[in-house]
Amino acid sequence: MGTDDLSIPTYNGILIEAEKFNHDLTLQFGVLASECKDDDDYLSKAEALIKEWLMDDDFDELTYKIFFGEYVDHEEFKDTLNKILTNISEIRKTPMNQREFEDW
Repeated sequence: MGTDDLSIPTYNGILIEAEKFNHDLTLQFGVLASECKDDDDYLSKAEALIKEWLMDDDFDELTYKIFFGEYVDHEEFKDTLNKILTNISEIRKTPMNQREFEDW
């Protein structure tokens, strides 16, 4: 699946939130969509990825890889990841069959 297949709340809650921080973060979440079968699978994989990142012992190396060597403020990055986790929790309150999707 691609990012066009995500529900509007999922797209806004993850990709738009990531874009507010840094386009390279958006790319990471965009690529993730290609590994998912549906909106709920994407939410689960995004959540797992974020938790993995937050637990990484070498945050300098992690951010170097994600942002292609560009410096980012670690606290702002962590705040963004936590905001996305909160968004995921909110999105999950709506069953997938009741989420709004784009009509392509």
